[in-house]
Amino acid sequence: MHLLQPQLEVTTSSLVSTHSTSVPVLAPDQVQRSSWQKLTSEPEQVDWLILHFNHWFSHHNVILVKGDFEPEYFPASAQQPARIQFAHGFFNSALHEISHWSIAGEQRRQQPDLGYWYAPDGRSAEQQSLFEQVEIKPQAIEWLFATAFGRKFRVSLDNLTGEGGNGQQFKDNVFAQVQRYFSGEARLPRDAALFIDYICICTRHGQPLQLDEFKREDLD
Repeated sequence: MHLLQPQLEVTTSSLVSTHSTSVPVLAPDQVQRSSWQKLTSEPEQVDWLILHFNHWFSHHNVILVKGDFEPEYFPASAQQPARIQFAHGFFNSALHEISHWSIAGEQRRQQPDLGYWYAPDGRSAEQQSLFEQVEIKPQAIEWLFATAFGRKFRVSLDNLTGEGGNGQQFKDNVFAQVQRYFSGEARLPRDAALFIDYICICTRHGQPLQLDEFKREDLD
């Protein structure tokens, strides 16, 4: 059996940050505040996700919020918690932004947009290559999140008006990263592992994700 293991230290580029060890341990009956199985529409599922994420990660002083425009991360201030703002109320956008947040260490969580470099749509081939390097781990983790929810995952090169990059190679890299998480060669960030555990309690009766649920051809 291949089980996902949490990562104690999070490394992105040259930055290494350690997550807090004060992670709450919630019993199954404390995890789910309303039933996932009864939801029939995406707006209902989005509201469920916001309610539960904000409950599960309240110890990080962060909330998940719908945005009317592009996604953005706002660090905490003296007046309000940090905000993970996802695009246009889309469920998959929320999962993508949570995946980025889960990778970021404490230092980057204090920076606008988690300190990411970002060039808008219309990137050159060189810029697109850099973008894809940064996106492999977040999109691999997003795939884990989506599968736990029983949702379809699609990779995103996010460069419709620029150089599209090598989509097949990027898919290969995302798939290989998921395999590394299961093999133990790479470890999930602690908050990503916690999120997956809680999702599985609510949507899969606690059944953990298995490697054979992830196939390369599913990305095509």
